[in-house]
Amino acid sequence: MHASISQSDSHDLTEADFRDRVAALTATIAETAVQAERSPEEVRLLPVSKSFPADVVATAVRAGLTVLGENRPLEMAEKAQVIPGVQWCIIGPVQRNKAREVAQYAHELHSLDSLRLAETLEQRLLAADRHLDVLLQVNASHEQAKHGLHPDEVAPLLDQLAHLERVHVRGLMTLAAYSTEETIVRSAFQELRELRDRLVPNLPDGMSLHELSMGMSSDYRWAILEGSTTVRIGTAIFGHRSNSVYLK
Repeated sequence: MHASISQSDSHDLTEADFRDRVAALTATIAETAVQAERSPEEVRLLPVSKSFPADVVATAVRAGLTVLGENRPLEMAEKAQVIPGVQWCIIGPVQRNKAREVAQYAHELHSLDSLRLAETLEQRLLAADRHLDVLLQVNASHEQAKHGLHPDEVAPLLDQLAHLERVHVRGLMTLAAYSTEETIVRSAFQELRELRDRLVPNLPDGMSLHELSMGMSSDYRWAILEGSTTVRIGTAIFGHRSNSVYLK
């Protein structure tokens, strides 16, 4: 289930191109949600601008995008300083020495995977007088190369995070196995949803696991069928990234 993507250089994309791509994705998301007997309003599209230069991202913002996902805190900070009016979401792994940028610029973090990172973020958020919504990253595909918590580690970490005042748990995130086999891909999404359902009755006060961030350009429809509330879409909106300065 791979999206049909134009091979045109991202630098050539116009505001109309971005609007057309987002409209097509929004229609497919709504169609898939209805297929899953869900409301389309339950699924949020998170455009992922990681690795694209600021001029391309600025064009997308002029086209109406107001929430964007980035992998690297330094890249996010660089763009945030020149592109106003955006809520930035970090979706990639974060080292503790990059917590300052996350605390200063990010509105959401989809990849929290340790108490140490959470406590460092808490300190930085206090200094910046900001709050941050976070999702715990879970390795639901059980692949050694992937970041994230083992499902059995999630409940203990939730209890350890309960005392934090600036870091607010709002859900879970995962990456499926890179496969074209529907059953293999959907198994990770199903496991995350079922984990969420088991955890909800015993959540510490003030926490929520409403958000399930799962699904990308190649598998977002399967993710929606399994309960995703946020799909992280990069290629189907921005195109391919082979010439990005951020990948050099």
